Amino acid sequence: MNRLLQTFRIYAVALLIAVTIGAVSNVAAADRSIVVASTTSTQDSGFFDYILPIVKERTGITVKVVAQGTGEALDTGRRGDADVVFVHAKAAELQFLAEGESLKRYPVMYNDFVLIGPKSDPAGVMGSKDIRRALASIKDRRVPFISRGDRSGTHMAELALWKDSGIDIEQAKGSWYKSIGQGMGAALNVASASEAYVLSDRATWVHFKNKGALEILVEGDKRLFNQYGIMLVNPEKHPTVKKVLGQEFIDYLISPVGQRDIASYKLDGQQLFYPDANDPNA
Repeated sequence: MNRLLQTFRIYAVALLIAVTIGAVSNVAAADRSIVVASTTSTQDSGFFDYILPIVKERTGITVKVVAQGTGEALDTGRRGDADVVFVHAKAAELQFLAEGESLKRYPVMYNDFVLIGPKSDPAGVMGSKDIRRALASIKDRRVPFISRGDRSGTHMAELALWKDSGIDIEQAKGSWYKSIGQGMGAALNVASASEAYVLSDRATWVHFKNKGALEILVEGDKRLFNQYGIMLVNPEKHPTVKKVLGQEFIDYLISPVGQRDIASYKLDGQQLFYPDANDPNA
């Protein structure tokens, strides 16, 4: 009887250990998820809807995206509320690195900005490849211009372009210049409703459905280049960061396979992002 009881206890303990190991394994498998703080352009362009199922298939990682302006996305990383930041404002990204909030920045892909405006073109800039002259004309003629005003990469690029055009927008702006503090999709909707000019990344514009009377009026200026970078939030400063999974996600995007997947994202036959992980100057 004692031997039978002892045998039963051994089997019970073994079963408990097996169940515990299985439960731990299931939790670990279920927890292959990360949070990525990213710019609204990658969301509004449909890029994440395209790439995240591929990420899941190739790596088993579930990516939860917090879509914000680049400035807010970097702040989310600074708080340790994201594992990875995926943004497009190189100067701000390098500042993030300098603060020790990440240890390495990886270039991933690029596209370009375009100046969108009404087909009637009251600023007279259609067909120009000089964004500085176009912005100067918009300012001089006081035609409606929509600014995102949200510390996003696009907003930072817009402010830099005004400055590069010799215009102090804080001094020059009036009722014609409307800062809305919202994302790219919202800015395009406001521009469409008010037949105003707006700076957009090309991918979001191509994906945008409510074009109305708007079209691309200025493109092709080298100043409109739009680079995207990705960084793992520093796990030494933020212990909750999922270092291994976050780096695995980054490694996929910059791998030859990931770069091919990025290049394959097209709408209406147009490639929306161009991979450049191997460009040392990106």
